[in-house]
Amino acid sequence: MLSMLGFLASVIVISLSGVMVPGPVTAVTVAEGRRDGNAGALIAVGHGVVEVPLMVLIYLGFAQLFTCDVARRGIGFAGGLTLGVMGLQMFRVRGGVEPFVGGVRFNSIVSGIAATGSNPYFFLWWATVGSALVATSNIFGLMGFMLFAFTHWLCDFFWYLLISRSVFKSRRLWSLKVQRMVFSICGFTLILFAAWFLYSALT
Repeated sequence: MLSMLGFLASVIVISLSGVMVPGPVTAVTVAEGRRDGNAGALIAVGHGVVEVPLMVLIYLGFAQLFTCDVARRGIGFAGGLTLGVMGLQMFRVRGGVEPFVGGVRFNSIVSGIAATGSNPYFFLWWATVGSALVATSNIFGLMGFMLFAFTHWLCDFFWYLLISRSVFKSRRLWSLKVQRMVFSICGFTLILFAAWFLYSALT
């Protein structure tokens, strides 16, 4: 029989395999880490603002809401537009140190919310892999679900904090040319995701 510790160990492995794949949140964390070594922690908080209610909905049996065609297209279209704006603005400020969106600085928590909520594949992961984990956590009751949710979020927290701290500590090695290159790569990454999400939503 599966033990609680064994289950939580599997949660850590599966969660890290997902969070370590580069995506919109990673790109935003790299950009924000240039000015604040703790940005990753705040981005993880923003990420959790979207993720925790989603986990609760799945726990209550609403996973199918995120796999229907209308929801997929809607999230993909809105997400593509959001990431496109973020990517373009990142290009605009690549010679500075603070990302702006619509002329207003995007703080780290809001960045985490925007980058997470605009990614339709984040919702797809939770409707499939995440749902399986939630279902398994039910074996251990409500406490099992709560420990699962907290363990998964801690994986996000420590990974994004590691990224931002690494970027922040190495910032002295960043010339203006390097900074522009990094911000350009992050901006281009967000624009690529935006294009893919929009294409997926419209086809």
